[in-house]
Amino acid sequence: MTTDTADIDAQIAENMAKSLGEIPHPSQQPGTNIYGSTKIFPDYQAEEGETYFTLVHGIPHESSVSFVAVLQATRALRKGFESAIYFYGPGTLACMASRGFPTMGDAGFPGELNTNGAIETFIKEGGTVFCCRFGMGLHGLREEDLIEGVVPSHPLDVQDALIHYARKGAIINSTYNL
Repeated sequence: MTTDTADIDAQIAENMAKSLGEIPHPSQQPGTNIYGSTKIFPDYQAEEGETYFTLVHGIPHESSVSFVAVLQATRALRKGFESAIYFYGPGTLACMASRGFPTMGDAGFPGELNTNGAIETFIKEGGTVFCCRFGMGLHGLREEDLIEGVVPSHPLDVQDALIHYARKGAIINSTYNL
């Protein structure tokens, strides 16, 4: 190492120490409330016969919007809505019980199987999950690998399910990820 490099390394180390000392990190201890808690809207509950329908077109491990859509559908179910989710296109990947690495059911990275777990909870609590067979075929997915309780559906059912739930007056949440 030359003298110039050693001087530069020493200056970098000094600048790092200075930068770390400017603002204490973390500035707050875990558990400190840094956000308000005022809820703006009423906590609506379903009225008799109300439905909530979610469409999911997103890759499960790359689309937080898909995961959040399942959580929202579950919350609607818990509020008393008849709630259904329809996975199509790359969303069908989320319905596979065969996901995981190094073996099925193992998360190769934290959160990889969050959507799977959320779907299983949704079904256990009474929600209905549809999975488009065409989307499955596009991605080489096998019907026998679906999460237990997921209903395989004809490709033409995507539009007709949307019409069905719209005619029922459903709140429709459509998520899409490219």
